[in-house]
Amino acid sequence: MKELIFPVSKADIETLKVGETIQISGKILCGRDAVLPRVVDLYKKDQLEKEGIDLKGSLIFHTAVSVAGIGPTSSNKKEIEDNIAVLSEAGVKMHLGKGALKKETVEALNEHNSVYAVIPPVTALLDSKIKNVRCVAFNELGMEALYELEVDKFPAVIAAAQGKSIYEND
Repeated sequence: MKELIFPVSKADIETLKVGETIQISGKILCGRDAVLPRVVDLYKKDQLEKEGIDLKGSLIFHTAVSVAGIGPTSSNKKEIEDNIAVLSEAGVKMHLGKGALKKETVEALNEHNSVYAVIPPVTALLDSKIKNVRCVAFNELGMEALYELEVDKFPAVIAAAQGKSIYEND
């Protein structure tokens, strides 16, 4: 099984294939419906660096961080999926969540050399893989703020890469 240590390079992403199982280590960002539009707004205003947010080579896990643990939310929610292309343009190399994405989103991922991976909703397993948690921005959003996690060997499956999706029927 391939291990990716985040942040990653373009070359790391180019080798991934749909259906491949990977392990994720390093520092990843967590955000979902409330915070991702705000992050996109900061990117569009060229204010990410001012807020201490570095998206280059990053992974955004579509989840909230709470005392109950973490688990993926549906990545095809409008507030999440509508921001995937812009976040990929801004440097995010992997989006981690659950559910099928629209064909246009899969194409946008490909255009920006980014991928989408799905993770099983197994909160206890994921909690055991977290080494450190830090709120990066928008603390007032509580568990839906932008968090950075340091993780060790998060399991995930590549769901969209190189213009293809595991959710396609052909």
